[in-house]
Amino acid sequence: MLTELLAGWIAHQRWFAGKGRPIDGLEVDSDLELAPGLRHLIVSVRQGGTRDRYQLLLGCRSDLPDRLTHARIGRDGDQELYDAVHDADLTGTLLEAMAAGRDLGPLRFRHLEGTEIDTSQRSLVLGAEQSNTSLVYGDSYICKLFRRLIPGVNPELEITGALALRKAAHIAQPYGWFETDLDGETTTLAMTQEFLSGANDGWALALASVRDLYNSPERSASEAGGDFSAESFRLGTATAEVHQELAAAFPTGVMEPAEVRELMDDQLRRLARAVEEVPELAPHAHVAEEAYRRVVEVAHEVPVQRVHGDYHLGQVMRTPTDWIILDFEGEPGQPLAERRALSSPLRDVAGMLRSFDYAARHLLADQPEADELRPQAVEWAELNRSSFLAGYSAGGGRLRGEDAVLLRALELAKAVYEVGYEARNRPTWLPVPLAAFES
Repeated sequence: MLTELLAGWIAHQRWFAGKGRPIDGLEVDSDLELAPGLRHLIVSVRQGGTRDRYQLLLGCRSDLPDRLTHARIGRDGDQELYDAVHDADLTGTLLEAMAAGRDLGPLRFRHLEGTEIDTSQRSLVLGAEQSNTSLVYGDSYICKLFRRLIPGVNPELEITGALALRKAAHIAQPYGWFETDLDGETTTLAMTQEFLSGANDGWALALASVRDLYNSPERSASEAGGDFSAESFRLGTATAEVHQELAAAFPTGVMEPAEVRELMDDQLRRLARAVEEVPELAPHAHVAEEAYRRVVEVAHEVPVQRVHGDYHLGQVMRTPTDWIILDFEGEPGQPLAERRALSSPLRDVAGMLRSFDYAARHLLADQPEADELRPQAVEWAELNRSSFLAGYSAGGGRLRGEDAVLLRALELAKAVYEVGYEARNRPTWLPVPLAAFES
């Protein structure tokens, strides 16, 4: 039976959000044939009192070739069922439908005005993702299929579409998407963007610089062959320019003193919960408490706008000519309304500053020479943090006196979150976020 096959298979998928909990039931909400042998399914999975919906591309063949056996779901009657994202003979249907702007049953396929999509490209699944599945078509496009469905327009489609219409720099060109209605709301199912085939991941570039420094203990961070500070400056400038484009493309506002106080009170509550969960944080809690109080004292009004929301070195790519910012979805797992809410752009700045600290320090975990290398880690982080901030200011980003107080508080709030995460998942990395409270 189809539902039993899917329930047994879905529990083992990387993108399934309910791992470790029994599945109480699975129902097929929608089953649509997109092409011969290719079906689009939306299924509901019940676990305890929760119900989550997931999107599947279901392939159907009488027999599976060897190249697809790894994607097998099971046999239903005389048909072998499999995860069709791995079948390049079928996935071209998605590009063709977006290029043509087709409506297929309840699904609406669209492309951005003024763009053309080359439908001859064949797909390959990108392997490293946790919550989505991305198909790379040739060296031209990447189509992100959102597996767990949240009713509403995905922030990444909303933001990149608006910035592309403004011809903004530093984003990957969006081409198309498809959508349906869930709970009465237009809901993004997938989106296709430019694939940056010749680009390098910001996190990987930063780590290469740190490793080069650690291999040259006699040299300073600015003298080592892998000096990253010029790139940090350029990234800061690109970040400020994207923030300005976001402010122009979407509504902006001001957080009044009462709202600022409420925000800091919320951070104090989060801090208290983190201290209860991770006792190692307790000796440092006063540092965050003081930073939050200082914000209430000096930051009477805080400009807010649309922001990235989950900004770090893993969300940026360096092409031969530019820094490109990706994944404007916001923090994974947060409600859509929170991911679309206006916030201080310094939240993104704080996230990137924390990422520089992580790049410098995480290699010291379980490192016998950690004590000897720690001064170099601090030097590298300070050099690149200051270069990023200088670039952000040069690009027009706001960094006034009272902004430094808010930025410090937002950094510590991020570090509080990191402390809880590392304690649960990577205890040997706990010193990385704890170090944020010592500087």
